[in-house]
Amino acid sequence: MERHVVDGPGTGPGPDADAVGAAITARATVDEHGIVTGWSAGAERLLGYTPTQILTRPAASLLAEEPPASSLPSFSGLPRWHGTLVLRHRDGRRLEVKVLAHHRTSYCGTRDWVLVSALTGTRPRPGDDALALHGFLDSPSCATSVHDTDLRWRRSNRASLGAVGLGDDDLRGLRMSEAVDDPAMEEIERLMRRTLDSGEPQYIENHARAPGEIREHAWSVHLYRLEDENGRVLGVATTGHDMTEQYWARKRLQLIAEAGRRIGSSLDVTRTAQELADIAVPDLADFISVDLLASLDDLHGPSPQAPPAGRALPLRRIAHQSVLPGSPEAVVAPGEVDEYPDGSPPVESLRSGRAVLYQVTEPAIADWVSQDPLRTSRIRDFGFHSAMTVPLSARGTTLGVAVFARHRHPDPFQQDDLVLAEELSARAAVSIDNALRYTRERGTAVTLQRSLLPQSLPEQAAVEVASRYLPAGAGAGVGGDWFDVIPLSGARVALVVGDVVGHGIHASATMGRLRTAVRTLADIDLPPDELLTHLDDLVARLATEAEAGAEPDAGEGIGAGGTGAGGLPAGDATAGFVGATCLYAVYDPVSRRCTLARAGHPLPVVVSADGSAELLDLPAGPPLGLGGLPFESLETELPEGALLALYTDGLIESRHHRTDDGTDDGADSGRGTSTGGDLGKGVTPDIDDGVTRLRQALAAPATSLDALCDRVLGAVLPARPTDDVALLIARPRALDPDRVATWDVTPAPSAVAEARKNALSRLESWGLSDAGFVTELVVSELVTNAIRHADPPVQLRLIHDTSLICEVSDASSTAPHMRRARTYDEGGRGLLLVAQLTERWGTRPTPTGKTIWTEQTLGRPLG
Repeated sequence: MERHVVDGPGTGPGPDADAVGAAITARATVDEHGIVTGWSAGAERLLGYTPTQILTRPAASLLAEEPPASSLPSFSGLPRWHGTLVLRHRDGRRLEVKVLAHHRTSYCGTRDWVLVSALTGTRPRPGDDALALHGFLDSPSCATSVHDTDLRWRRSNRASLGAVGLGDDDLRGLRMSEAVDDPAMEEIERLMRRTLDSGEPQYIENHARAPGEIREHAWSVHLYRLEDENGRVLGVATTGHDMTEQYWARKRLQLIAEAGRRIGSSLDVTRTAQELADIAVPDLADFISVDLLASLDDLHGPSPQAPPAGRALPLRRIAHQSVLPGSPEAVVAPGEVDEYPDGSPPVESLRSGRAVLYQVTEPAIADWVSQDPLRTSRIRDFGFHSAMTVPLSARGTTLGVAVFARHRHPDPFQQDDLVLAEELSARAAVSIDNALRYTRERGTAVTLQRSLLPQSLPEQAAVEVASRYLPAGAGAGVGGDWFDVIPLSGARVALVVGDVVGHGIHASATMGRLRTAVRTLADIDLPPDELLTHLDDLVARLATEAEAGAEPDAGEGIGAGGTGAGGLPAGDATAGFVGATCLYAVYDPVSRRCTLARAGHPLPVVVSADGSAELLDLPAGPPLGLGGLPFESLETELPEGALLALYTDGLIESRHHRTDDGTDDGADSGRGTSTGGDLGKGVTPDIDDGVTRLRQALAAPATSLDALCDRVLGAVLPARPTDDVALLIARPRALDPDRVATWDVTPAPSAVAEARKNALSRLESWGLSDAGFVTELVVSELVTNAIRHADPPVQLRLIHDTSLICEVSDASSTAPHMRRARTYDEGGRGLLLVAQLTERWGTRPTPTGKTIWTEQTLGRPLG
């Protein structure tokens, strides 16, 4: 240790000199109030105090003399401090100690200081210079070389010699430009001379091809002057870092950003395809062709499908581009149709939906072009060596294929190039699909929306459900209403109903994105109010993106399309506006509790077992997309036999268009408003009347939930509804308490065996002994992890539902993660086994910590 005894007894090294010379660091922690909270063995050796003697004492009591106030900075905002302190040893000696102090913040927000001092000493050792020299010479990644004042090579390290491909004996006495035959070396020599003359370090990024390689490398090069201790100039040093991968990654990101700006600037198919081709050449490929299925010529026909295997596929050339003027490599002219034989790479990519990378020498290419002399000659004449075929797919529809090829670029395509081609093609495919859909009639939009809604409700035992969705009349167009039933962990279920502002493809596409987002957020078990907060952020971002491209035609505005969900603007004139309402509920059949939150959505109706139907008074929340306002949730008990009805505002809005003589024209002519609509245009919304009719329809007995849905629609809706309607009715079920077992686990390793024993005993009483092996392993792993790595209290729960659910809860919010254990690791495999032996597993936050859960399909054989 570096210390100097100022005065006091025992000025000699003392009996612990050998121990002090070991590689030990004196370490102490001091809180913000100056109290010692930590004391290491090294600190004890330094000052002689044991932890018992020093902990909770003021740190200032260790000072032999106060540092001058003028030499100390303001510590409150200082991240680090270093200096020399005069400390008092326990035996009375005064020690001058070099101290380094770090000001740190813990995960819970408390701050303290960590003080360290080296006991091994800070004076240089005789072998330090040799150690530094080996560090320079043996560096595997930083290519460093030193040159004399004539710029002649004197010495290089291993990385530099590897990059140049020559040894020191071969390089010594040569200049850069003489050792490496590349124009970039002349620029480096110019900067070396500037560095020698001015003394200012220089930096350059260049590209050079190493001897024996065909691929250029990107180098980040620093140059600096070398001087001795007297300032005499000795030479210049260069350090180079191979930044090739980072350079190409940056180029790919730039290309993706450029594609985002340029691809899809219009609703023209040919222009969009040409934009893809112009982006790809020359940065990615030397030649590209974009072909679409010839069946897309019939824009009003069914979605195109690839023909069955064994038949040729007709593709129409939409665009191509080349590094050579006029694209002389092309075999097919734009607008022409060519028959691609079965088994050819473009057809295989279309049929499989996968992008594939080829070398032209592969059999797949050779077999294809062998049937086409013109393509064979093009490959031979232009020297094609590498190709990629990427399917153009959007919203589940295959539109065509893009073929990327290289003949001038010396490097073959790599996997990263394939990923980039897929990204560019995906962007172009969406824009092409938008252009195609733009011309399709309303039936296409209806098909799209129905494909985004649940095709069938998932199997779950928490609730019995029935649903209905009715699109609006043809005058209004397809809207963005949706519903969903999402099974959650712990036998719970989420019920969702939402309504996107407006009508048409824009509303349908937004609905699909929101539904996907809700399912994703539900999968991580967010509480309803937090889920709506995240959904609100997403809608706000979508609105920001949409506003830039929203340019309503002259004379159109919010009034032209009325209003939509929650009084927000609706109709085609809102193509640049994104807004929505949503109601999200989570029901737990174990506790019979239901937690709900809403964002500008109509109140749900609860039908009691006695037949009374009442609105559930949920806290009001703003529509999605306004941002900055909180959402609140309500927890209530749903007794068995009750009903919960969720719906969109299109169900309860009564629109009647009044004629000039004051008579009622009946159901709408297509110009109604939603909640909060414009009352100044002769449209009279009557929400209360709609709610009353809804409650009456729900209160009457019905033979089934499906029959109840039909009766509600018939009783509440007008003959020609002017807005989309989504209705979801759920009958909650309660789980038998005998099918739930809960144990509090003592936070001690010995409790694991007892937990396994309890679990196996309960499985036997349930008649599930066959699940005992897997359950025993799951319980052992999860309980052990909770005891070792989490905080008490720890609780184990088994639920016998349609599956066997095992849950372990603790007071820690840190979620576990699977990791790949090495061969000789003693741990790290438990969660991997749990994941392999169970159907599903996951984690969900709780108000006091977290719950880790697993599900086993009953009767599922092992393996």
